[in-house]
Amino acid sequence: MATQTKNIARLLRIMARLRGPGGCPWDREQTHQSIRHNLIEECYEALDALDAGNTDAFKDELGDLLLQVVFHAQMASEDGKFDFDAVAKSINEKLVRRHPHVFGTTKANNSAEVLQQWETIKKSEKSATSIVHLEDLPKHLPALLKADKVQRKVARVGFDWKRVKDVIAKVEEELREVKSALASKNRKHFEEEVGDLLFAVVNLARFENLQAEELLNRSTAKFVKRFQAIEKAVHISGRRLEDCTLAELDALWESAKDKAGRRRKRATNRLGK
Repeated sequence: MATQTKNIARLLRIMARLRGPGGCPWDREQTHQSIRHNLIEECYEALDALDAGNTDAFKDELGDLLLQVVFHAQMASEDGKFDFDAVAKSINEKLVRRHPHVFGTTKANNSAEVLQQWETIKKSEKSATSIVHLEDLPKHLPALLKADKVQRKVARVGFDWKRVKDVIAKVEEELREVKSALASKNRKHFEEEVGDLLFAVVNLARFENLQAEELLNRSTAKFVKRFQAIEKAVHISGRRLEDCTLAELDALWESAKDKAGRRRKRATNRLGK
């Protein structure tokens, strides 16, 4: 613990020096707004390292993410608003307050009860007249993550489907409405129905305790890998993609898909042994 405290204290001193007289010109010029995009970028870079299974890179990226917290806290301190210690104090108090089953006398027998209790406590922290369930959504969440968050929040108060087949039926209903809107040639209506279909698909993933954002990222990565295989095959043949017919490209796609399937099967067999 002493070493951890020492390293945090050193980080705070380094940041203060970078922002102080005689420090780094670039760091001294920054504002909350000028580096706001870094919060998002560093989160995604940490996730990339985590997904890659690279422990050292993940550690480094978490450090970069911590730097953003320290940077913003230092700037706030200079403005007399709050400092890093106030940030740490705030989250410490919140964690203790929202985990009475750990730090208090209440009971929570499973994760569902924990989440329900969390929402109840969160609501009590707000104004008695405040509608809190959906009013505090982060504006800059990616669309799939925001849809998932909305659905999880309302599910915690009982506004949810009972069976997965009902969720699938909703997806099918929305797909029919997309087809109908397309046939009507009403562009605005079509856009709205496509959005509803996406929302319903996110709900299906959420109902099965999956993250639509992660699923789509995986599918996109899979598509990119297969398309790159097509590009490589065409390049080896001495041709350009633009010179190939759609039928030829489809054949190469199916070949890449088959190869990926065989690799998966071999990997599964090895794991089975």
